[in-house]
Amino acid sequence: MMKSEQIVIEPVNGWQFVDWWELRDYRDLFRFLVDRDIKVLYKQTVLGFGWAILRPLLSMVIFTVIFGNLARVDSDGVPYAIFNYVALVPWLYFSTALSASALSLVSNTDMLTKIYFPRLVFPMTPVVSKLVDFVISFVIIFVLMAVFRIALTIRVLYIPLLVALMMLTAAGTGLWLSAMSVQYRDVKHAIPFLTQILMYAAPVVWSAALIEERFGMIGRILFGLYPMVGVIEGFRSALLNTGPMPWDMLAVGTVSALAIFISGLFYFRRMEAFFADVA
Repeated sequence: MMKSEQIVIEPVNGWQFVDWWELRDYRDLFRFLVDRDIKVLYKQTVLGFGWAILRPLLSMVIFTVIFGNLARVDSDGVPYAIFNYVALVPWLYFSTALSASALSLVSNTDMLTKIYFPRLVFPMTPVVSKLVDFVISFVIIFVLMAVFRIALTIRVLYIPLLVALMMLTAAGTGLWLSAMSVQYRDVKHAIPFLTQILMYAAPVVWSAALIEERFGMIGRILFGLYPMVGVIEGFRSALLNTGPMPWDMLAVGTVSALAIFISGLFYFRRMEAFFADVA
């Protein structure tokens, strides 16, 4: 009679590499969680996926009235409404993916404490599932471009690169905050303030050209260390032709995003052994 094989799962301490083979084995669970996030988000809502359009449009109207009409913020030679909307689309993805990723472990404590699977699937799930809202709101950009008679250029081909950097930034920041939120519940209360600060620090309602005007090229490069700066300015350049692609900002932003992501992976893996104990 054959003996059944026993698999003993023990926590590992210290700094650990990511087990990519294990993640591959649990890809079905990852797909299930992504699908669940998409379905649950607008379940029992009247507008459903219409919220993906309504949120950025309402924000665009408010910002246009306040910053475009009252404050008369410079919009790089294009109508302020579309200038702002093009920035809001990647920003809203980043902020919602970041918030959901940061709280993903705390929100799933039942699964976290009862069964074993790679914990990385939790913070990475919103990074993928929030792309649905992003795509829906992104399509409206072309409607606005038609309304304001702005023609597409060959630069639109750079959009996938900008999306990749946007996702990398959200994933890296989410890894850090999700691991911290399990041990420090203050993170949950700090996230709304953090996202608000990050929004006004990014050139969502204003142009990054102001930084170069006041602080020169060094200030521009340092500002580009915030990866979403290059993403937002890149979206404007690729879609609205507001100026040349900000390759300098994108370069330093990519290095910064990679550093955040890689360090986030190692920090998450180091704290992973304690998740079930403090969840």
